[in-house]
Order: sequence, then structure tokens, then C-alpha cells
Amino acid sequence: MHSTETAVLKVLADILLALDSDNLAMLTLLDLSAAFDSVDHTLLERLQKSYGLSGQVLNWFASYLCGRVQHVRTSAACSTSSAVLYGVPQGSVLGPILFLLYTADLLQLVKRHQLIPHAYVDDTQIYGFCRPADSAELCEKVSVCVDEVSAWMASNRLQLNHAKTEVIWCSSSPRQHQIKYEVRSALAALTCSQFVQSATSGLHRR
Repeated sequence: MHSTETAVLKVLADILLALDSDNLAMLTLLDLSAAFDSVDHTLLERLQKSYGLSGQVLNWFASYLCGRVQHVRTSAACSTSSAVLYGVPQGSVLGPILFLLYTADLLQLVKRHQLIPHAYVDDTQIYGFCRPADSAELCEKVSVCVDEVSAWMASNRLQLNHAKTEVIWCSSSPRQHQIKYEVRSALAALTCSQFVQSATSGLHRR
């Protein structure tokens, strides 16, 4: 069984293993706006091309996504119904699965930058490790990656919430001072940091 708890434990375990090896870790927490409501129904084409679904199985997914309508009702009136052209139903069993299938290419994009992606429904983390002397190089790598992630999302009708996307440096307490000052304080000089908040976290590993 997967849950928010196991998702946190997976990322935390990876970071603590890196710190035990005297490395630094850089964790990027991506936040999406109205993620489930933004999924394009061309997802059906991806299910067919990328995952080989066809026939009755594909028809099941089509019947689940298509033909939905919505309207607004008040105590005195009801608006005209309009077709729901985008989005997957929230609070459903299939909704999170379909969202992960829709964003599967995003994980491959992150891996091409030699970084580690982790996704649990619409919560996505990107993280990487380095020796203290290479912190500036890792910072640049993450910056380029987040820029490409943002562009990918925009081209797929998803919106990265710039105000709530954050970057956290993680280190053992004795090594916290080894994160270069210019890297900690000058993230704003990097392209992605127009919208990324930064913080430094000392994890107590001795």
C-alpha cells in the first residue's frame, strides 16, 4: 500500500543515506495549481500509444472521462449545463492513476538531468546529491531541470504554482557551513529561482 506517509519516508530515506555518505542533498518541492482539473482528455491517445490499451479497455476509460457535464445550482436557479472537456474526477480511485499516467513523461525528463524524481499523485519532488565542493553545479542542474519542467507543464495544460514551489538544501549539522554562501543566498540569480523559495535545513545525523 502506498500513502502520503510512505511517500515521505521514501524521499527522507534517500536523503538520509546521502547525508550518511557526507553528501549534501538538494530537494525541490513542486506545487501544481488545480492539477486534476487541468488534465487534457488527449490522455486517451497516450493510453493507446504509450501503454497499448485498445478495444474495450480504452472504451472504459473513454466512458469514464468523456460525456461529463457541469452546472451551477443555487436555491432559486440552475445554470445551463456545459460539457467538461478537461480534468479527471477527484476523490475517485481512477483519478490519481490517470493523472500519473498523464505525467509519466515528466519523470523521464527529470531523470535525463541525472536527478531523482518522486511522484505521489500530484505531489512531485525532485532531488539530487553532491559533494560539498560541487553544490554550485548541483544548483545549476536543478535550475535548468525546473525550467524544463515548467515548460513541459505549460505545454501539457498544467500550471506550476511558482509561489509555492520551494528548494531546500539538506545537510548534516556539522556540514551545514559547507554549503557555499553564494549558492544559499543567490538562488535568485538562477533562472528557475524567479519563483523558487529557498531554505537550508540541518538534519541531525551524527
